[in-house]
Amino acid sequence: MKAEIRWQGEVAFEAESGSGHTVMVDGPPDHGGQNRGPRPMEMVLMGAGCCASFDVVHILRKSRQDVTDCVCQLQAERAEDEVPAVFTRIHMHFIVRGRNLKDNLVSRAVSLSADKYCSASIMLARGGVGIEHSYEVIEEA
Repeated sequence: MKAEIRWQGEVAFEAESGSGHTVMVDGPPDHGGQNRGPRPMEMVLMGAGCCASFDVVHILRKSRQDVTDCVCQLQAERAEDEVPAVFTRIHMHFIVRGRNLKDNLVSRAVSLSADKYCSASIMLARGGVGIEHSYEVIEEA
């Protein structure tokens, strides 16, 4: 896996993935940025949420569950008054919507992602970040 980061002036950077997709990363105005994109640590948090969501949906589809939507709400805490201000805790809450979803299979998908498949969140957890998971199932007509 590769990526390339190009400085765009001040505290803005364009990040390009090995697959050719780009995203602008920028700092807040009080640090010289123009707020043109997410902060680097927001990207880490979003990456972990996307990785886990990918797993949950993939596992549920393999289990022949009729998933129509999956939202992962993330809440993170960082070390206060410390440099580096690393994540200390992340809570991932999955809202899974579908038809005739089995609660035990949603629970299993979330657990498998957390314990076995999500490279991003497992890497963060091994680095000392406490990661909690919860979910809710919404039946769609």
